[in-house]
Amino acid sequence: MNRRHTALSATLRPAMLAAALAAASAVLLPNPARAADKPAAIPAAAPAGNCPASLNFQFPRLQDEAPQNLCQYAGKVVLVVNTASYCGFTPQYEGLEALYAKYRDRGLVVLGFPSNDFSQEPGSSKEIADFCYNTYGVKFPMLGKSHVRGGDVNPMYALLARETGTAPKWNFYKYLIDRSGKVVASYGSVTKPDDRQFVGMIERLLEGGR
Repeated sequence: MNRRHTALSATLRPAMLAAALAAASAVLLPNPARAADKPAAIPAAAPAGNCPASLNFQFPRLQDEAPQNLCQYAGKVVLVVNTASYCGFTPQYEGLEALYAKYRDRGLVVLGFPSNDFSQEPGSSKEIADFCYNTYGVKFPMLGKSHVRGGDVNPMYALLARETGTAPKWNFYKYLIDRSGKVVASYGSVTKPDDRQFVGMIERLLEGGR
């Protein structure tokens, strides 16, 4: 063996030894968690306590896009309405706010879902929020603009349609959810917020009936 080969071998031995030690350590020590092994991210609206499936969703608030977990309304009577600013039924905002103001202390919450599915809500979130507050004094919770029917329907409206057998046919279509989280009724756009039978149903639900 010539001197050059001997010197090269001496240089390689430490590197080969280090590689062997690394291989042995890999057998003895646990591997770092791979992406597939890591715990899955918690869903945006993870089940919270007694939160019913009908409210187990999270949406951005209309005014500022702050995430709103609808589980916070578990145990309440929930009126869900798809809204629009340029519709013949838009004045129903006033009646919906009156309902909310009258019954909120007894457990009613109104949830507004602006949607342009019927081409009557083209504005931005800020424009919609300003219109609702400045024109009708809306204080009930309004969620971010979304689809309430069709292939891109938001998940809450997909559930409402599945439970009632009907998707919104126009703006200001209404769904009622009782205190237990059961979707109990749907009402067309022509049903005004002060309709006697409609209000009677809300009062029964607030009292724990159906």
